[in-house]
Amino acid sequence: MVFSSLTFLYAYLPIVLIVYYIVPSHWRNLVLFAVSLFFYGWGEPVYVLLMIFSIIFNFLFGRKIAQYRDSNRALAKQYLVLDIVLNLAILGFFKYFDFLAVNLQALGLSFIKPLNLELPIGISFYTFQTMSYPIDLYRHDTDPQKKFINFGAYVTMFPQLIAGPIVRYRDIAEMLNHRKENTAQFSSGVIRFTVGLCKKVLLANSAGTVWKYVTSLSTAQTSVMTAWLGILFYAFQIYFDFSGYSDMAIGLGRMFGFEFLENFNYPYISKSITDFWRRWHMSLSYWFRDYVYIPLGGNRSGIKRQIINILIVWLLTGFWHGASWNFVLWGLLYGIVLIIEKVFLLKYLEKAPAWICHFYTMFIVLLAWVLFAFTDLTQALQYLSMLFGSTGIFLNQTALFILRDHAALLIICIIASTPIAKTKLNIFKTTNLKYLQPVMVACLLLLCTAFIVDATYNPFLYFRF
Repeated sequence: MVFSSLTFLYAYLPIVLIVYYIVPSHWRNLVLFAVSLFFYGWGEPVYVLLMIFSIIFNFLFGRKIAQYRDSNRALAKQYLVLDIVLNLAILGFFKYFDFLAVNLQALGLSFIKPLNLELPIGISFYTFQTMSYPIDLYRHDTDPQKKFINFGAYVTMFPQLIAGPIVRYRDIAEMLNHRKENTAQFSSGVIRFTVGLCKKVLLANSAGTVWKYVTSLSTAQTSVMTAWLGILFYAFQIYFDFSGYSDMAIGLGRMFGFEFLENFNYPYISKSITDFWRRWHMSLSYWFRDYVYIPLGGNRSGIKRQIINILIVWLLTGFWHGASWNFVLWGLLYGIVLIIEKVFLLKYLEKAPAWICHFYTMFIVLLAWVLFAFTDLTQALQYLSMLFGSTGIFLNQTALFILRDHAALLIICIIASTPIAKTKLNIFKTTNLKYLQPVMVACLLLLCTAFIVDATYNPFLYFRF
C-alpha cells in the first residue's frame, strides 16, 4: 500500500484515524502497532514475521544492554555486538546474498547460488532505525523502553516505515510515552501531507514520464540536449518522489502526535557537494555520521585517516542503497568529490561567484544521478557518453519537442525545488487568505485524486531500498 493510492487516502487512513482517536490514549500505541503491521503486510504478509522477529530481539537485547551498561560494561558490549551482527546478518542475507552469489559465479566460483528472494520493502530503513536503539542505549544517549508495544509501535510506525526518514528512538522516546495530540498539530500535518502528495503525484510522476520517454529513445534519436534534459527530469523525479514521501511521513506523524526530523532542505540550491549532502536525505547522513564516521575517528586523527573514513562511509552509503555495482560507484564518486572539497576545493568555492558554485554542484549531482538511475553499468556509461556528445548531435527535434511540451513542468519543478514557493505560501499565514487554506488543501487533494485515478501503478522510487 502506498500513500499515493486511493485505497490509502480514502479507506485505510480515514479508518485508522477514526479508530486511533476513538480509543483511550493509553491504547493508541497498540493501535499504531497493529495498523502498521497491517500496512506493511498489505503487500508482503510473509515478511511481517521477519519484522516481528526483528522487534523482539532488538527489544530483548536492548533490555540486556540497559541492565548491564553500568554494572558490567563488557557484557553490555557483547550484547550490543550480537544485536548489530544479527541486524546486519538479516539485512545482508535478504539484500546482498544474491549479489555475492552472482559475483562469485562471475569469478568461476559457484558453490553458492542466487536464491532470487524478494527484497522486504524498506528493510534498509527499518534495520538502521532499530540498530540505533541498542547503540544509543549503550552510549547512555537514551533510556530503555520498558513496554514492548511502545517499542513495536516505534519500529513499525507506518508513516515512515517504508522509506524514512530514519527516525532514531531517542528523538521520539518522550513522544512514544507521553504525547498530547492537538488540533493545530493535526491541521499542520494535513497540510504537510498534502504538499508531499502534490510533489509525488503532480511533479515526480510527471517528471518521471519525461525521463521514461528519453530512456526509451534510440541512440540516433538522442542528442546531447535530449540526454541532459532527460537526466534533469530524473533529478526532479527522484527529488520530488523522495522528499514528497518524507513530507507525507512528517505530515502523517503530526496527525498522530509525533514530530519527525526534517529529511530535506532544498538540496538543489546547494553551492557545493558538501552542502548538498547536508540537505539531501539528512536522516541517513546523520546516521552514518553518528554511527560510522565518528566512531571510526571522524576528523580527529589527521587528514589521511579522515580521507579513509570518508571513503568507508561513502562506500557503505552507496552499498546501502542497493546490491549493485552502480550504487557502489555512485557512493565512491561522492566520496572522492567530498574528499577533494575537504582537502582544497571548498576554500575556492567560498570565494567564487554563487552561480559558478551552483553550476558545479548540479553538474556533479546530475552525473551522479546517471550512475544511480541505471543498475546496468553498460547503460550508465552509454548514457554518460551521450551527455558529452557521443551521438554527434547537439540539438535535434526530440529535444525541442521536450522543451516545447514540458517547459511549464520544468519551470514549476525548478521553482518548487527552491524556498520560493514556501516563502510565497506564507501569505496564507499572515493575511486573511489563511481562511482559504482549507479550501486550497481540499482542491489539491481532489486534483491529486484525479491524477491518481488516471495513472498507472507508480510506487515510490526509494521503496526498493
